[in-house]
Amino acid sequence: MDNRLHTELWTSWASLLRSYAAAHGLNSTHHAVVEVSANEITLRVNDRWLRFTSSDLQHSGESPLPFTLNENGTVTIDHQPEQEMDIAAEQFAREMLTEPQ
Repeated sequence: MDNRLHTELWTSWASLLRSYAAAHGLNSTHHAVVEVSANEITLRVNDRWLRFTSSDLQHSGESPLPFTLNENGTVTIDHQPEQEMDIAAEQFAREMLTEPQ
C-alpha cells in the first residue's frame, strides 16, 4: 500500500475511533481516551485498553490478533472477512464503553 494512502487511512481510523468513543461515552459513566502516534493507536477506558498497530490489534492482557487497514476503506481483523472501517470502529468503541459483565 502506498505510504500516503496508509497515512490517510490511519488518520481516518483514529478519527472514527475518537468519534464513536465520544458518542458512546454520552451513555456511559466512563470516558474514553484515544492516543495516536504514527505507529500506534490506543483506546483507553479505565484500566482497559485496545491497541492498534499497522499489523496487530491487542485487547488489554490478551494476545495480539492480525489487523489490516485495506485500500478500499475496510479492515480485516484476525483474517475474518473485511468489514467497513466505520462499522468496526463503532463496535470497538461500544465494546470498550459498555460495562464489563
